[in-house]
Amino acid sequence: MGKLAITGGKPARTKPFSPWPIYSAQEARELQKVLKSRNWGGYPFPNQRAHAFARKFAKFHGAKYGLAVANGTVAIEIALAAAGIKPGDEVIVPAYTWEGTVGPVLLLNAVPVFVDIDPATYCLDAKLIEKVLTPKTRAVLPVHLAMRFADLDEIGRIARERNLVVVEDCAHAHGGKWRDKGAGATGDLGCFSFQSSKLMTSGEGGAVITSNLEYYERAQSYMNCGRASLTDEFRHRLIGFNYRITELQAAILAAQLERLPKQAKVRQANMDHFEKRLRGTPGLGFLERDKRQTRVAAYQYVFKYSPEHFGVPRAAFLGALEMEGVPCDGLFYEPVYKSALFPVNSLDWPALSWGRPQPLDLKSSYHCPVSERAAYEEAVWLPHHIFLGSRKDTDDIAEAVLKVCENIGELRGLEHPRIETKAMSRAERPRVEKRQW
Repeated sequence: MGKLAITGGKPARTKPFSPWPIYSAQEARELQKVLKSRNWGGYPFPNQRAHAFARKFAKFHGAKYGLAVANGTVAIEIALAAAGIKPGDEVIVPAYTWEGTVGPVLLLNAVPVFVDIDPATYCLDAKLIEKVLTPKTRAVLPVHLAMRFADLDEIGRIARERNLVVVEDCAHAHGGKWRDKGAGATGDLGCFSFQSSKLMTSGEGGAVITSNLEYYERAQSYMNCGRASLTDEFRHRLIGFNYRITELQAAILAAQLERLPKQAKVRQANMDHFEKRLRGTPGLGFLERDKRQTRVAAYQYVFKYSPEHFGVPRAAFLGALEMEGVPCDGLFYEPVYKSALFPVNSLDWPALSWGRPQPLDLKSSYHCPVSERAAYEEAVWLPHHIFLGSRKDTDDIAEAVLKVCENIGELRGLEHPRIETKAMSRAERPRVEKRQW
């Protein structure tokens, strides 16, 4: 019998962490009001609660206009369409992200161009953008990942010089700030998700924010079945879709937004304490903090595990940590071009063949080594909700990580179902693995 729980020892933590999502009587009251009103949907657009929430959410992030939409993926589609992305245009995207960042590019029959991430932040490496620019490049789609922002200063410089649109994917960044400006408000448009695991949630849902009236009008028409926008100053007419959010979701989101600042302070204080406990541990590394990111929005806490130092693959470390009572993940994201959730075929997307002797094969045309190392060897993701508890809860997380590091030798050559689960494809794992959030 070893010291680690996975080898028969006592777990470092047996008490459940704070549940997620968090709700209160406020959500219940507002939902009851919507139910009794019988006005539940997104039509007539913009419905009352959705419109009020969207304005408040945009103002909270420093933008003039906001739209509450069906989910974060369609938020990106709406933003790209509003910005005028056309078939055949190229959109620069980070390789290490959720597949939903890239799918909307293809849905508009545009071409995603993958760029590797900065090893210091795990966000799009702005230093590599100019190397992939072509006459067809029309937009840059940076993703603010986990706890860090992409370098919006350098991305903005390139965009201004090349007349490119910047659409920020802020699915992890609710309430975060770059140079005291809210997430999504530095670029031309910002996109958010309110899916169940996000920092504020209505189960599903999303938002688009912008300070550009023309983009705002196009976005309204695109998400509201092509109907004219509220102001209709630019009189754009386009084919649109029903991407509206419901009044039930908007009622929940209004309460979630009020709670967000307080939760952010608790989460950040606990994450700072956690990192302080782990700093100096051989074999562990940490993402760098850019001073220009003036408010951290920590969707997940991410640190780096060195398999070379420990002589044990990350899957074994993750399996042991979870057995100690700490929910964790490694293959949270992977390079989109390698993902089983991205079975792209050039026959389905005509723009991948236009003007090329052979169709562009997105699955084999890219090798982004930093993204691949993060995904398959290095990154350890801890869910944000476990940092919403007490200092004792945070100490338990730190003690569990340190315990596994100190007793890593017990894992060498060990086979265990939990370890194998962590190594599975994300397309397979939902069948066998139950999440705690």
